[in-house]
Amino acid sequence: MNSYMDFTSPSVQFSYDLRNNPLIIKDSRNFINTLSVNQLNTLGNVSLLDIFLSQSNVVEPHSHQNASELVYCISGSAVVSLINPFTKKLVNIPVTPGIVANIPQGWWHYEIATVDNTHLLAIFDAPIPEFIAGSDILRLTPAEILAHTYCLNEAQIKEALAPIQSTLIIGPPANCNQTPSAQQPTQPTGATYYPSTYRYNQQMPFIGNGGAV
Repeated sequence: MNSYMDFTSPSVQFSYDLRNNPLIIKDSRNFINTLSVNQLNTLGNVSLLDIFLSQSNVVEPHSHQNASELVYCISGSAVVSLINPFTKKLVNIPVTPGIVANIPQGWWHYEIATVDNTHLLAIFDAPIPEFIAGSDILRLTPAEILAHTYCLNEAQIKEALAPIQSTLIIGPPANCNQTPSAQQPTQPTGATYYPSTYRYNQQMPFIGNGGAV
């Protein structure tokens, strides 16, 4: 509980409509609403994401450096995947209504819907969850560093990563025509995969600092 909260203040808040605070809207079936202490000032050490996905849509690989995450499936079904940094193994956890999956603080993970109308609730043990997106890691790490570090072809890395020009959050992008087995991009090199139908909470700092969620 917030011990510093003046519960006699006229500004004290006990309820909030999550629809007023979208984090990301890909389309009418794929979007995430968020709640933190910035929206509900009586919250203690808790926050949440209300996640809606259609089949094959993914909450992109990411981590929360300041919070553990408990994913509860309300409807539909999904697979929550995480990398265990101690065993160096990928763990895939199917979730259906009533099933939860837990991601420890700082672990790399993602969620993919396996049917339409999937509704997930992600609960965090922090008043404001911080978020590091895989799309940010890929687009902000210089291609020459990736090439040098992992002995890769720099030109191929630049070509492959050129479409990632902003934070994604829900993938794949709406105008991506690739199939999972496709080996070559279907759009010209450098073309963005981020259409105008994407809308972000403009106050959300997508890497490192969760202060405005």
